Amino acid sequence: MNQKITFGLVVLALLMELMWGVSFISTKYLLLAGLNASQIYIIRFGIAYCCMLAVSRKNFGITNWHDELLFLFCGLTGGSLYFITENAALNHTLVSNVGLIVTISPLLTALLSAVVMRKERISRALVIGSVTAFIGVAFVIYNSSFQIRISPLGDLLSLLAALSWAIYSVALLFVKTHRYSTIVVTRKVFFYGIVTSIPFAFMLHSDISASVFSDGWVLFNLVFLGLGASMSAFLIWNWLVKCIGAVKSSNFLYLGPIITLAASAIMLGERVTVIGYIGCVLILGGVILGEKLRF
Repeated sequence: MNQKITFGLVVLALLMELMWGVSFISTKYLLLAGLNASQIYIIRFGIAYCCMLAVSRKNFGITNWHDELLFLFCGLTGGSLYFITENAALNHTLVSNVGLIVTISPLLTALLSAVVMRKERISRALVIGSVTAFIGVAFVIYNSSFQIRISPLGDLLSLLAALSWAIYSVALLFVKTHRYSTIVVTRKVFFYGIVTSIPFAFMLHSDISASVFSDGWVLFNLVFLGLGASMSAFLIWNWLVKCIGAVKSSNFLYLGPIITLAASAIMLGERVTVIGYIGCVLILGGVILGEKLRF
């Protein structure tokens, strides 16, 4: 594993966060169009899986049960469980609560990695940088009429989503990267993510109206979520974890609120206040602080 962050990795990470940041807007459009969260998840990951299967069919079958169970675990934690708990939380608490709580995922990843992977030590610079970036996220959320409302169920689901992503990030480190390419790993994770999400879809027992797909923008957003925010972004994420580890990769997640803020201002005409700009500075400062300082 190469622990050095190069310019190329930074560019890829920014592209990944750009796609994930804009994906919130695409998902919101699809929800308003009549699709529910589980339907959007299955369709977008289905598109991504089919495309990756067309590109690479290596290791399509089961090579050994240990690896296959690990892929199943990654598909559950980084796929169905993460997205379903996050979307379910939105039904029980404020969006601002979910956005703030989910951003503790990098901190949870660092703590979990320190316990499971003895090699990844948590430095004081990383802790200070993470806390600074977390405060910056709170400022960015405050820019969009920040509210706090205690909702035990919704907040607990948000925490479970953050923990699920942290577990997924660390679990990726146990995948034998010399045996499987990043494309194969991502393809298998998507497959098991879809499989483990099917029971939840049946629990919601909701139908899809065919008329929804007559909307060109619905099709465009589904394709973007499938090929961009799912396939391309997950390929980049899995490659980042392979190259620089779960902890350093997770720090890039703090950049997501900045991109979402900028995308909302450009695409939706939402106003950016001084508080929002301060939050952006704190996030960038925290990420740089955690990476550059050594103490």
